[in-house]
Amino acid sequence: MNGFKRKEFERVTPEAVGVPSAAVDWLLDRLEEGWTEPHGLMLMRHGKVFAEGWWNPYAPGIRHGLQSHTKTYAATAVGIAYTEGLLSLDERIIDIFPDKAPAEPSENLKMLKVRDVLCMGCGMDEMPRPSLDWIRDFLAVPVKHVPGTTYMYNSTGSTLLGAIVREKTGLGLHDYLKPRLFDKIGICAENLRWMRMPDGMEVGGGGLLATTEDNLRLMKLYADGGVWDGERILAEDYVALATTLQNESATEEAVNPPAKDNFVGYGYQIWMCRPKGVYRADGAMGQFTIVVPDRDMIIAITENASGAHWAQKTLDIMWEFLERLPGADALPENAEASGRLARRLRSLSLPNEPFAPFGTRRELVDGARWNVARGTLLLGDMMRFFMSGGMPPAGISQFSFRFTEDACDFSYALGGAEYTLTAAMDGSRRRNLIDGTQLLASAYWRSDDTLRLVCRNVEGCHKKLLDFRFCGTSCLITEEGGHFFGNAAPEPVLAVLA
Repeated sequence: MNGFKRKEFERVTPEAVGVPSAAVDWLLDRLEEGWTEPHGLMLMRHGKVFAEGWWNPYAPGIRHGLQSHTKTYAATAVGIAYTEGLLSLDERIIDIFPDKAPAEPSENLKMLKVRDVLCMGCGMDEMPRPSLDWIRDFLAVPVKHVPGTTYMYNSTGSTLLGAIVREKTGLGLHDYLKPRLFDKIGICAENLRWMRMPDGMEVGGGGLLATTEDNLRLMKLYADGGVWDGERILAEDYVALATTLQNESATEEAVNPPAKDNFVGYGYQIWMCRPKGVYRADGAMGQFTIVVPDRDMIIAITENASGAHWAQKTLDIMWEFLERLPGADALPENAEASGRLARRLRSLSLPNEPFAPFGTRRELVDGARWNVARGTLLLGDMMRFFMSGGMPPAGISQFSFRFTEDACDFSYALGGAEYTLTAAMDGSRRRNLIDGTQLLASAYWRSDDTLRLVCRNVEGCHKKLLDFRFCGTSCLITEEGGHFFGNAAPEPVLAVLA
């Protein structure tokens, strides 16, 4: 913690900064309608937090998977290196990585600069999956268009931004940013977690876990022009470039038609928004930190809005929320309304899991051992394998359930070792640590023959629902909700009685 400085933000009523408490209540009502699962929310105006809340079991200090919101952290590292005079935005990528460039680079690759990577203007039509020599593989992708003239969302390019900083400084993203950013703006670096590429580089394209307030602090630095408590951290011209249109992104409409706020332009790993002058850091499934300059407001939300159209609905509602606000810098205090809102914000919670501990197959299933005969059955965080290029484990080979009065133990064999996950059956959740991931687990009989196991990654967006349907000597396992980015659910798994 050496060098870490954290100055807490002033907390005020919404009315103190010109926001009716009723407008925040309206926003909470909309977020709780069921089309998304809200996890954390912070609202700031004039540098003061006027509303904040987390839906239990999520909490202020629990880090949360950011997905592509990570990109803004990676770009900030480049911005700090630029501010320190360590790199130029016009440096050619092949000059930074001469040993990774093709022997005969194309004319377009020769023109690829740092600024092009920052604004998703690499000129490529595809990106490679992570590999041990991923920088060489990235530079081997054909640059079919003049850099900076086309747009393609390129997460590997975002991770390359961290590699540029590492090449210039000898430090990875975390070690470089800790004294220069995290310690200065009040982000506890020890609480952060990073997914990593096969060569150890942090996944700057989507591999950071941080808190809702960490994200708000990062974007407050941009909202304040790169200055924190009187100290310049980011050069003024870099912030101006990062938060304004640097590349047209209208072609995203063909990729993701419902996401209207993805079509209006891109800065430096920051999206432009439909309301004029508004910009945001953005991660899949609705990890948004939105800066509204003309209102001097920042909105930070972490959630599980599965599918791009639901994340877009979050943004649509935020724009409607802004339209509901009067233009005043302050309003008369309304102790009754703000007090009621404060109580609501302190008691936010996701619904409990169902209480259904009894099924007609319970006694037959209790203690029985099952062999997986077809398909792949996995628990834990598959996102990190996807992001880092790692190979997921082969899958669970054998499992059993053992019931107690208020829980069940799901014991399973994986990779030659035996593990146990305890799931609550009393309508609550039990904490487990599976492969370094915090899982909250519960179970209930969805029907007489089907036991549902619910595994919630409390440090991420995902909730995995596994239905075990027992029929004689066979068990069919189907999954709902464990996949990500709107991908289809995996094929059913068949297990047979051992």
